[in-house]
Amino acid sequence: MIFNTTHTNKDAETTINDLVGARYSFIEAIKMKGVGSKRMVVTDVSQGFKNVMNTVSDINYANIEIRKKGILIHINKGLKNFSWAIPFYQLYMYKTNGFSIHAQGNFVRFTNNKLLKENKKFIAKLVDLKIENNKNYESYNTIN
Repeated sequence: MIFNTTHTNKDAETTINDLVGARYSFIEAIKMKGVGSKRMVVTDVSQGFKNVMNTVSDINYANIEIRKKGILIHINKGLKNFSWAIPFYQLYMYKTNGFSIHAQGNFVRFTNNKLLKENKKFIAKLVDLKIENNKNYESYNTIN
């Protein structure tokens, strides 16, 4: 689900917190050695996200924020900000010619360049959190 987060919106904030959990506190973020990626260049998005991308030849940037139950992908379009909330159980990541994130029938693909390489540790942390979350669901499914 994508939200316009340019201005503070209590309804959107409540929905985001329900979907992906609350933000990490400052101390928790330090213990995790950061919960946000550096900006990355977006090369392609699914048809559902074409309206939140720059239509002219500007470069599109996005960054990722880790939450307790998922992630937020923040996309900038001019002076507007959009956030895509993805719970861990819906999150799929692929490393091909670049790096892409898929969920809810949509995707965002990032360019394989210097900016992506700077986020290598962050992406590894994201993969570890996804695996850890999957283990929680697998143990629940084996009990029932």
